[in-house]
Amino acid sequence: MAISSFGRFETYAARLAAVSLSAAVALPLGGVAAHAGAVGAVPTASAPELPAPAFRLFSSELRIGDSGPEVKRLQQRLMDLGYWLDTADGEFGGLTLHAVWALQKAAGIDRDGIVGPITRKALDNGVRPSAQTSSGQVVEIDLERQLLLVVSNGTVEKVFNTSTGSGKKYESRGEQHVAVTPKGRYSVFRDVDAWDPGPLGSLYRPKYFNGGIAIHGYTSVPPYPASHGCARVSIKAMDWLWESGRLDIYSTVLVR
Repeated sequence: MAISSFGRFETYAARLAAVSLSAAVALPLGGVAAHAGAVGAVPTASAPELPAPAFRLFSSELRIGDSGPEVKRLQQRLMDLGYWLDTADGEFGGLTLHAVWALQKAAGIDRDGIVGPITRKALDNGVRPSAQTSSGQVVEIDLERQLLLVVSNGTVEKVFNTSTGSGKKYESRGEQHVAVTPKGRYSVFRDVDAWDPGPLGSLYRPKYFNGGIAIHGYTSVPPYPASHGCARVSIKAMDWLWESGRLDIYSTVLVR
């Protein structure tokens, strides 16, 4: 008789005359098993081993607006893999969408924000991006995958959805520019602990690392390049970056 379908043990009793024998089969996380001998049956051979079920977190498609235990398990799995979320509250809101986008970017799959079979497989496989640096405390901006990574001695600790320079032309103060985020190794040299107004709009709690280019919070952070050159993250993600101390003055920022 199966006692639990998640993280417990299945036991069965099938015995001869006065002999009592029990076996426990460990279930992997997310696995579901049901196995029991027929009541009153007397086996003539030892019970077969249960096949190890594949790791699966979810049984249905999940998307923004959903809620409940399956969403909470999704959130916890994302957090366990390093994709930043403030909490696992069972509500599929904007921050969960950003974390799903980040996972999809790391996996190289469609950035639709929907947790369907392909995205579930990426979760099952434990997809995580890798760092380019191997030492020190660094914030890496991956332009190709549009990810912002918080890295410690080569280990990726947190992964954020980001949106960098769109590559489009724009005009500012009567001059033509191209919206790019230049590659290179920089240091944070100035920050503003507030909304910082500028000619192209206000930036939330910006950390400037290259002229007027900053990592900053913004109300719109799509899963593709859309900024004038800065690296956008969500408002709450920017709050975390400030509070974590990982983007203090002189912190290293690698754009790659």
